[in-house]
Amino acid sequence: MFPGGNTLNVSVFASRFGADSAYMGQVAPDDAGKTIANALWEEGVDTSGLRFATGRTAFCVIGHDTDGDRVFLSSDLGVSRFDPSPEDVSRLEAFDAVHVGATSGLDAYVPAFAAATRLSYDFSTHTDPNHIRHIGPSCYLSVLSAGSLDDDESEALLARSEASGSTWSLVTRGTKGAVLSRGGTQRWSSGAHPATGVIDTLGAGDTFCARVLVGLLRQENPDSFLSQAAVAAAHTCMTFGAFGHGEPITPEIAAPIR
Repeated sequence: MFPGGNTLNVSVFASRFGADSAYMGQVAPDDAGKTIANALWEEGVDTSGLRFATGRTAFCVIGHDTDGDRVFLSSDLGVSRFDPSPEDVSRLEAFDAVHVGATSGLDAYVPAFAAATRLSYDFSTHTDPNHIRHIGPSCYLSVLSAGSLDDDESEALLARSEASGSTWSLVTRGTKGAVLSRGGTQRWSSGAHPATGVIDTLGAGDTFCARVLVGLLRQENPDSFLSQAAVAAAHTCMTFGAFGHGEPITPEIAAPIR
């Protein structure tokens, strides 16, 4: 078993890219939760916002196809869902940005997050126009996955994000690279960097997202950080379990997923 998940991955990779990073989430005091906490600590991510609750740590059962691409087989939310306190929201004011995923179950708090700091939001493959129209105006960075879409569909998705009012929009397309837009007025593109010996694509998009977000916050040249993001994402594809830290699956954890 490996620690992971969109926001967890972004917090780790942002730290690897030199940012001061913290993770706010909820796990159980079981072996999976302890694996997550230990991995974050080893990666230099601030875990003062990590809380423990009675129950089971959320998990996702993942397989791989013949190309090494990850396939989601089943999942359990466990104790992952929580309501941020006013103190949690206030804490965000000390950070340059907060990253939230569409699967985090925190959409109701998006306005409060955006009022506290810059909001990065990963829509993943959730491309519902009403959802993008609702969340987009609060976003400093909107991240959308279009690996399974053709060129016209990908363009329409990017235009939808631009029209929503998001300051920056990033559409990742797997082997077709990525496009970054600044309010629909400027665009930059990046090809995918070749990866030798792909074994696991899990976390590649999150790696790319983290490097782009750090680059934007540092006001770096988009051509430069997009190229570096592509290289980093390719490296992640050669790492089993997004960023590693694998631990044996204990019988207690394995039993419910067999």
